[in-house]
Amino acid sequence: MGKSVPVIGLAGYSNTGKTTFLVKLITELKRRGYRIGVVKHTHHQVELEQPGKDTWRHARAGAEVVALATPDGVALVRGYEAEPEPEVIISMISGVDLIVVEGYKKGKWPKLEIYRQGVIERPVIPAEELLATVSDVPLDIETPHFGLGDAAGVANLIERVILKN
Repeated sequence: MGKSVPVIGLAGYSNTGKTTFLVKLITELKRRGYRIGVVKHTHHQVELEQPGKDTWRHARAGAEVVALATPDGVALVRGYEAEPEPEVIISMISGVDLIVVEGYKKGKWPKLEIYRQGVIERPVIPAEELLATVSDVPLDIETPHFGLGDAAGVANLIERVILKN
């Protein structure tokens, strides 16, 4: 059995800058040569297929899985009666060095919490689950803390603690 891919979470409330920070972090990790997978959680209903297109028609006809292959990528659409657990989605990802799960506040993986003053009173991830906090203000928490612009510092921490390079 091969080595499993490490997983970290990126959590925080809406409008704290999770996606903005994750884009910076992915860019920094890619610059260092890592291959990154991302699982994005949303509470909103999203149309994964374009109405009227062939893949949409295939799914509406009853196909459980529809894959769309293009010259530069593959999209896989699989319907579920209930939202699958993140571990199910993570198990579908291969060929990467790190998986970042954005938006789930619960899960067994270490987490980065994005915190922005004025959005919520204080961070919500329990300290024992935190890898670090990333925020616009210093926090009185016993975990490493980084500013919202310090993707390089967070990448250093991920390399040292998670990727062990």
